[in-house]
Amino acid sequence: MTSLIAPQLLCSSNASSWTCDNWLEQIQLYYHADETLIVRDMAASLPASMMSYCSREAATLVAGLRQDHELTVFDDFMREYSLDNEEGLILMIMAEALLRIPDKATRDAFIRAEMSQADWEKHLNHSESRWVNLATCGLNASGKLSRMSSRLARLLSGPGQPVIRKALDKAMTIMGNQFVLGQTIGEAVRSGQGQASATLTHSFDMLGEAALTTEDALHYLDAYQQALEAISSAQRTQYPASLSVKLSALHPRYEESRRAEVLEVLGERLGQLVKRARELNIPLTVDAEEADRLELSLALFQQVLEQQALGWGGFGLAVQAYGKRALPVLGWLNRLAADTGTAI
Repeated sequence: MTSLIAPQLLCSSNASSWTCDNWLEQIQLYYHADETLIVRDMAASLPASMMSYCSREAATLVAGLRQDHELTVFDDFMREYSLDNEEGLILMIMAEALLRIPDKATRDAFIRAEMSQADWEKHLNHSESRWVNLATCGLNASGKLSRMSSRLARLLSGPGQPVIRKALDKAMTIMGNQFVLGQTIGEAVRSGQGQASATLTHSFDMLGEAALTTEDALHYLDAYQQALEAISSAQRTQYPASLSVKLSALHPRYEESRRAEVLEVLGERLGQLVKRARELNIPLTVDAEEADRLELSLALFQQVLEQQALGWGGFGLAVQAYGKRALPVLGWLNRLAADTGTAI
């Protein structure tokens, strides 16, 4: 019976002779492994000099970014509501979810549920920015109304719901503009051109892909095809921008129980995109999916690589470096690249 290999041994010379199947066995074993123990093993295996070097480099990068960037109200807001506190996480959840809720009643119910969970009061007058403190006052008042269940509270919050919804919509738009280059691929490409240089390029992604029907999947397939053409027509440097593809956007039942169907149908759709991307010389990356889909993603990636991308070097797979299976996945990819003679 195959046993789980310690993280530091996965990087040893002994693992260099492993086959893709050997690596796949470790990927399967690491799925159920204790993440805390894995992280401790990895941390213990790192030399103190490397930890010190990484800390210095990280501090240098952060200091450089802050020095070259003029702080805005958005920066002050994100500093107050960063992802290391519950309120910041709630705001980011709302920022993503509200974009996907079409009707007002559901949006209001979602806002009430999320706002009532946070302790906004501890952020009152905590920021150096007057505007952030004013925003916190509004969030605190909204949270208190959301937690009240009396008739008076319902009377008070009822007329205020549209105002709260409008304010949050505006806030979500401001937050989204920091991370989204455009509403369409054409707009995103044009925005990206203003930032591109000899050393900087972009990987374009689409937000919200999740096919629920075959019609959805075909719609996203067409959108990806149009994106490839748009990226190609806008190339101005020797380093082309790339396209990131979500497999769950190309099949409504992208799951292990449908493996044979997925490999056939989704394999053909992904193959179309890779074939066209190769013709246009636009790098194409398969985006990461949920953990329980990883092995299916690897099987699909290998199938399409061997059918459409041998010898190209522009077909890639996103690896979640923070995941406990990142090391064996990288080992599997390295072996696959060696076996096929193709850079990944």
